[in-house]
Amino acid sequence: MRLGLNGASPTDSLDPGQLTDTFAAEVSFGQTRNCLVELNEKHEAVGELAESWVSSPGADTWHFQLRKGVEFHNGKSLTSEDVVYTLQQHFGAGSKSMVRILLKPIKSVKADGPTAVVFELEAGNIDFPYILSDYHLSIVPAGTAGTDYEKGIGTGGYILKDWKPGVRALTIRNPNYWKQGRAHFDEVETLAMNDVSARTEALIAGKVDIIDQVDLQTLEALEKTPGIKIVRTSEMRHNAISMRTDRAPFNNNHVRLALKFALDRDAVLKEVQHGQGKLGNDTPIGPGHRYFANEIPQRKYDPDKAKWHLRQAGLNQLRLELTTADVAFAGAVKLAHLYKEHALRAGIEMSVTKVPDEIFWPKAWMESSWRTSYWSGHVIADWILSAVYAHGSPWNETYWSNDRFNRLLVAARSEQNEDLRRRMYVKMQQIIHDDGGAVIPVFADHVAAVRDNVTTPDELIPAWGFDGHKAMERWWFA
Repeated sequence: MRLGLNGASPTDSLDPGQLTDTFAAEVSFGQTRNCLVELNEKHEAVGELAESWVSSPGADTWHFQLRKGVEFHNGKSLTSEDVVYTLQQHFGAGSKSMVRILLKPIKSVKADGPTAVVFELEAGNIDFPYILSDYHLSIVPAGTAGTDYEKGIGTGGYILKDWKPGVRALTIRNPNYWKQGRAHFDEVETLAMNDVSARTEALIAGKVDIIDQVDLQTLEALEKTPGIKIVRTSEMRHNAISMRTDRAPFNNNHVRLALKFALDRDAVLKEVQHGQGKLGNDTPIGPGHRYFANEIPQRKYDPDKAKWHLRQAGLNQLRLELTTADVAFAGAVKLAHLYKEHALRAGIEMSVTKVPDEIFWPKAWMESSWRTSYWSGHVIADWILSAVYAHGSPWNETYWSNDRFNRLLVAARSEQNEDLRRRMYVKMQQIIHDDGGAVIPVFADHVAAVRDNVTTPDELIPAWGFDGHKAMERWWFA
C-alpha cells in the first residue's frame, strides 16, 4: 500500500505529543501505535488497549482494565506501567505536549496492579474516555524518551522499518498484532506529497494507491478517471481563518466582527469547496454534532455591517496581511484570494502571503497574526473547545481568553442533566460566535481518492480523515 499524503514537514516527529498534521499522525497513530480507547463509526468510544472501564458516580474517578497478551514491537508485554508513563509525559511537570491542556484536569494516574489503571480527576468528566482516544495519546513503552520516539515502537498493526521526517516512512505488517482481522497490507509506504497536483498525478499514474485532500477543482474530472474511486467522509472538520487576539488590531472585537461579516460563506462553499461540506457560522461545533447550536442565526455576508464595526473600532479602512499555504488545507490559497475580494467591499484591504509548505505549520501558523488553518472533527464538544479555545492551551491559535467561556467549559464537563449541558455548550458557541478570533466559513468534507482495487468498509469513522486514521487497519486490496 502506497499513500501520498499532505501535511509533511522536515520537523515532523513520531513523538505522539508533538504530532501536528496528517503525515506524521498517520505513521504514529494510524500504523504503529494504539490508544486506550478508539472511536467507532457511530461516534462511540470503545475499548482499544483498554478492555473496559467504570467510573465513580460523580465521574471524577475512572478505573480502566487493560487487555492481556498485548505486546509492543520490541517484544515487551503491555502493562499499566507503560500507560502511566505515557500519560504522565503529557501532563507532568515541564511537559511540552500539544494536548497537555486536555489532561490538565487529571490529578493523578496510577497503576492498580499490572493490568489496571486508575485516573483521579479534579472534577467529574462524563466524556473522559473519549479524550483517551486522541491520536496524541497512543501508548509507548515506559522509559521512551528523546530519539526513542522516532523508532515508532508501539502495539500497532505495523512495525516501522524506515522513517525520514517530511519525506517517507515504510512499515511492515506486525505478525503478532493483537487485533484479529485487522492490518491487511504486507507493507505500507507513506510518501510526503504536500502539492495537491503532485498527489493527483501520482494517483492517476499508479505511483500511489491513496491520496488525501483531493483538489476539489478537479474532483469531477477525477471521478470520471478510469481506475479511480472517491471516498468521502463528513467528519465535521472545519476550515478557519484565525487571528491573534493578543495583537492589534485583532484585540478589538469590532475588528473581529468586521472580518466575520466581510466573507461570503456561500461563495466559499460553492467556489472553494465545490459543494463538499456545509456552511460554517464562526463556531467549531458543526451541524453533525449533538450540541450544534442551530439557534444561532447564520451569519451572512454584509459589507455594510462590516464597515459599521470598523467605524466602531475607530477605523475607516483596514489593511491586513493574510498568511496561507497549500498545506493548510485543500483550497486554502484560493480561499485567501476570494476573501481578499469580498473584504475589499467592506473597506478592508488584504495582501495574501503564501509561505512554503515546509515552514507553515512549524513557524507561520502560531506566529502569524492572521492566517488560514483547519481542525479535524471531534465527536465531543469539550475536546475541540478545550484544545483550541481554552485559556492556556498550546493550540489556542487565536490566543483568545474569555472568562465566562472558561468557567462554562469546566462546568459542562461534569453536568449530567442533558438539557442543562446542551444549554451550556450552546452558550459557549454563542460566546465564540460573538467574541472569538476565528472566521469559520465552512465545515469541509474529507475527500480522498483511491485506486479501484482498494476496498473500504461500508461505514467510515467520522473523526479525522482516513477512516479516523484507521484506514491501514480497516481497508484492504480487492
